[in-house]
Amino acid sequence: MVSSVALELDSLRADICRVGRSLFDRGYVHGSTGNISVSVPAVLGGGFLITPTDACLGFLEPDRLALVAPDGQQLSGDRASKTLSLHRAIYHAAPHALCVIHTHSSWLVDLTLRGVWSQEDVVPPITPYYVMKVGHVPLVPYRLPGDPAVADDVARIIDEHAARGIALRAVMCDRLGPQVWGETPARAMATLEELEQTACLWLRGGCTAAPLSPAQIDALCAQFEVVW
Repeated sequence: MVSSVALELDSLRADICRVGRSLFDRGYVHGSTGNISVSVPAVLGGGFLITPTDACLGFLEPDRLALVAPDGQQLSGDRASKTLSLHRAIYHAAPHALCVIHTHSSWLVDLTLRGVWSQEDVVPPITPYYVMKVGHVPLVPYRLPGDPAVADDVARIIDEHAARGIALRAVMCDRLGPQVWGETPARAMATLEELEQTACLWLRGGCTAAPLSPAQIDALCAQFEVVW
């Protein structure tokens, strides 16, 4: 008889594979770029499920996802993505994060090549849903892919914003792509989609669109109970 714990883990594995396939099919990831992880609840043993290194997110196999203990030791599956330390740093720094998605989304990477709007906000708040669903997205300085120092950079940025009452949902790694997190894989994916589409609108319009005014942002925050 299959245990309830095994069934719950199978459900989390299926969520990762479903999100990976969706992102791949719609061009948010390509080749073997990108990775997805979920935080495994303590009642299921804790730790993390994460996509393997060099895996294509469009063709993930549930049983080959890496199961990692809370201390980072791999328990099963293929070798975990080299970004595991970064994912763990995000989970530690952002308690609301239960899923982390990293892609090399082309509009966002293009944005860093041309020049972001500011270090604090890679794109301006040009649409209501960007304010409501994404929020501030700081730029993380360029480092080599997989460099453990990126985890320290991201954790510091999350902590600095938290001290100002801002719970980040994403950061943008210069020339590499976004790191996005949320309470579920579906919510993290939705944040990623809104962020990528906002970058598309900004660049496609020649980076000329005026951001929403402070008064307009305040009205959104009051009406929909969001924090900017």
